[in-house]
Parts: sequence; C-alpha cells; structure tokens
Amino acid sequence: MEEEIILYHGSRRRVEFPEIRTARFHKDFYFGFYCTLFQEQAKRWAIRFGGVGMMNEYVYTPDPSLRMLKFSEMTEEWLDFIVSCRLGNPHDYDIVEGPMANDTIFNYVQNFADGKISREAFWALAKFKKPTHQISFHTVRALAALQFRKGYEVSDEE
Repeated sequence: MEEEIILYHGSRRRVEFPEIRTARFHKDFYFGFYCTLFQEQAKRWAIRFGGVGMMNEYVYTPDPSLRMLKFSEMTEEWLDFIVSCRLGNPHDYDIVEGPMANDTIFNYVQNFADGKISREAFWALAKFKKPTHQISFHTVRALAALQFRKGYEVSDEE
C-alpha cells in the first residue's frame, strides 16, 4: 500500500470537494487543483486576498496508475514545461509536482518567455530563492487520490 501524504491548499473558503477550475490566466502546470507540502506556503495562498483565509488539509494517497510528472528541482525541463503551460499549452498528465514559480520567479519566467532575458540570466536570478513546492491535480481521477481532512481559518496576524 502506498504511503499517505498530508497536503495543504490555501483558499478564501473551505474546500471539501476539490475541483479543477479554469481561470483567466494559465498557472505553472496549467489548469488544475494546486496543493503543497508546506503549510506556510499554503497560508500565504490563503491570506493573499485580505489577511484571512482557509487552510484546507488533505490526505493524498499516491495512485501508481495515474500519469505523473515530477520535477525534484528547478531544471531546464521544468522551466520549459512552465513556459509552455503558461502560454496555454495543455498536457496529458494527471498530476504534476515540482517547485513553484512564486511571484518573483514568475516574473523571471515571464521575462524569459517574452525574450527579455536569456536562459542563463533566468538561472542566475532564480538560484537564490527559497524552496517552494506545488502538486497539481489535473483530472477527476487524480482528485480521487485526495481525501479532505479538515479546514481551519488562518490570518496574517498569526
């Protein structure tokens, strides 16, 4: 049996039943339901719109039958995959996991995608940023690997 992993999703509301939503802008790994292993990172997601939000906790049981792509670190392949997804190109993975292009890194990714900086300049700028993590669920089958555990309020005053 696969091990169970605790994942966090920061939101404005309690999310007992995760779903894949399409938004106006493409995310790092395209449209999906995004979680992280890091509570602090999920808290930042939760409070980004006003200082108070919801931390949602899930038990994730990996399913080896799902198509998964995992980036252990920021690599050339990771950068190219994010640029492709952010340009609106879909992929056929159920789950994608890897570092997150946070606000600062995103600006570097966008500048690289727009041809404003070179690949070498991107790596020089990105290498000193603290670790981030995201795991995104892109299909209904992938979402079935998540089980809601609890939701609780968080604020920027904590």
